[in-house]
Amino acid sequence: MFIDRVKIYVKAGDGGNGAISFRREKYVPNGGPDGGDGGRGGNIIFRVNPGDNTLLAFRYHRKFVAENGGNGMGGKKHGKNGEDVIITVPQGTLLKDPETNRIIFDMAEADTYVVCRGGRGGWGNRHFATPTRQIPRFAKNGTKGEERELLLELKMLADVALIGYPSVGKSSLLSKISAARPKIADYHFTTLSPNLGVVSLGEGKGFVAADIPGLIEGAADGQGLGHEFLRHTDRCRLLLHVVDIASVEGRDPKEDLDMIDRELARWNPDLATRPQIVVANKYDVMPQDSPYLEPFVEHVKSLNRELFFISAATGEGVKELIARVGEVLETLPPLTVYASEITPEEQAQKGMAGEKITTITVKDGVYYVEGQWLLNFMGQINFDDYESMQFFQRVLQKNGVFDRLREAGIQDGDIVNLYDFEFEFVN
Repeated sequence: MFIDRVKIYVKAGDGGNGAISFRREKYVPNGGPDGGDGGRGGNIIFRVNPGDNTLLAFRYHRKFVAENGGNGMGGKKHGKNGEDVIITVPQGTLLKDPETNRIIFDMAEADTYVVCRGGRGGWGNRHFATPTRQIPRFAKNGTKGEERELLLELKMLADVALIGYPSVGKSSLLSKISAARPKIADYHFTTLSPNLGVVSLGEGKGFVAADIPGLIEGAADGQGLGHEFLRHTDRCRLLLHVVDIASVEGRDPKEDLDMIDRELARWNPDLATRPQIVVANKYDVMPQDSPYLEPFVEHVKSLNRELFFISAATGEGVKELIARVGEVLETLPPLTVYASEITPEEQAQKGMAGEKITTITVKDGVYYVEGQWLLNFMGQINFDDYESMQFFQRVLQKNGVFDRLREAGIQDGDIVNLYDFEFEFVN
């Protein structure tokens, strides 16, 4: 089974909490606080596995959660850092936002990418000791790890795409020019998934070719198998348009050529301008008096495309075709790498960045203040400790919460609600 599009859920580990501890040993006066820090939560990391060419591994496993960091302990002992979760994907996999279908990262650009970072470990109480606060009875909790849903979409990395109607010999040609061994039979839709093959040009040079199956009329609308595999033509620099010049099934090769061109243009208008070489296959069994030959040749000339007559079965003309493909590829731009379409602000809202976003809503005279950073921060506060509350107030002031409340029109005596913690506002 071939799977090239799947939605998954990923969550990085939470950071461990800092410890509240005091050193108490005989003959050691004024031991002081010695709470250790919490460990970092594990990251969610995507890594390219060159041996993969499908997302089949995600068919039944679609939730990935990294390990939380360990809590700190007394004696300045640091909590254990959480283990990272490494998710392997084929090269060319796009990481997308499932809500907007926009690209977050292209795994053709790098071999690894951290999509969700683990939460930071909280500080132990030893960090809060000062000359005037020698017995801090509070510590920081670890922050939450980032989490999100992702859409994985595979767009294979191939320099050349073999396109054409079913049973025109695309798989036979790929097996002839590379070590790929796709299934070959004399019926439609023999090939049920794209096949990749590395074609050698000698002297260490070569290119990657992909056999794109399932293209028939209406493929762009989901007819046949084309709607599943047209996306794999998007990166290709050159298209080899294979047609059955012998018209073994009674079809006009000229009409086949035009039909596939229309489907490519409907799927992605850019494909209509992609360089093409027309490959007339099965030349060895073409009738000498074929009524399709001359009109087909004239039509290809009118399209200003190169035309090669070959036989994938006997190898006739294949060597010359591959040599020409190598020459054309040297003149074309490199493979397409897709840039991120998500802004830093949107990444922050999705839990992918550290920006502190605060929202204030007013309902029945109560000012509700919310924000993921605020929720994480409140977990660090001991609301029964005076010094901890002073620290809490300073952080709210520093992060502009009070200024935002004033802008929202708050007055003295109005109630402020921070995740069920309420207090009266005093200007």
